[in-house]
Amino acid sequence: MSKTFQVVGIGNAMVDVLAPCEDAFLAENGIEKGIMQLTDRARGVELYGLIGPAKEISGGSAANTIAGIAHLGGATAYVGKVKDDQLGEIFAHDLRAQGAAYDTPLAPKDHEAETGRCIVLVSPDGERSMNTYLGVTEFLGPDDVDAAQCADADWIYLEGYRFDGPTSVAAFDKAIDACKSGGGRVSVTLSDPFCVDRHRDAFRGLIQDHVDLLFCNRAEMLSMYQTEDLDAALAKAASEVEIVACTDGADGAHVLSGGKRWQVPATPVDIVDATGAGDLFASGFLWGLTNGFDLETCGKMGCAAAGEVISHIGARPEADLKAMFKEQGLI
Repeated sequence: MSKTFQVVGIGNAMVDVLAPCEDAFLAENGIEKGIMQLTDRARGVELYGLIGPAKEISGGSAANTIAGIAHLGGATAYVGKVKDDQLGEIFAHDLRAQGAAYDTPLAPKDHEAETGRCIVLVSPDGERSMNTYLGVTEFLGPDDVDAAQCADADWIYLEGYRFDGPTSVAAFDKAIDACKSGGGRVSVTLSDPFCVDRHRDAFRGLIQDHVDLLFCNRAEMLSMYQTEDLDAALAKAASEVEIVACTDGADGAHVLSGGKRWQVPATPVDIVDATGAGDLFASGFLWGLTNGFDLETCGKMGCAAAGEVISHIGARPEADLKAMFKEQGLI
């Protein structure tokens, strides 16, 4: 029996505020280049006042992935918390406009926190340094998860960043139980090496007990298995999970399953903004997987989608990804 949704994603519902900056700006303001740092509301407001002209785009890692799958014509839904405020409206409109279902209850106007936002500072080399005020998305809990929706999905996609929320693991547990009870499968993205450092034991338990498909990049993989040897880390991950998809920058991606390993080349592009590369890799990969393509082709679709999104500012696709797949002979 076919499901209503190919993929239901759960993550931090954020609005990205993208601004170009010089490396000197990062140094002057105590911002470590190339990673995600959590900030409080006051710091978020301060940074917003310091940056130059910015572009506000709905973001959030899993939301970007879901938007990418919806852009490809996939049937998707998203779970993530925003407030009944201006940025919350922007978030919901942008996601629904891509064709994804989005019905998470809004936090009320009088909630003490605001809709989460991520100030993404883009250096001349395309590297992004993220300063994240989680806001109300931190309060996502089990009541926000529609069990029937998760049971009606081929896959759920869990965002590692959500491990920072106090009730998020309970929300994940509810979604996993519902999905598995409906015969669905579970994927997770590790999100960030510092996120892995904070929650390594919880991640390991989740991966070993519930996960069918693990998404990560090189740094996250090395952090998870606490080694500098990528091949050893990949082998360990492949012994714990049915499918491993690890992105590796200019070296493309490594896909492992069933004792086999594929090295998928990166799509050569000029990097304008690396924001969303991993998110859109997951979009292409999951779209391919839920449409019956082999794993190597799924990896190539992921790399093609990632290549498109890093060629412009913002973490949502601007070109026709399906047309790109056709041009590259993938479909």
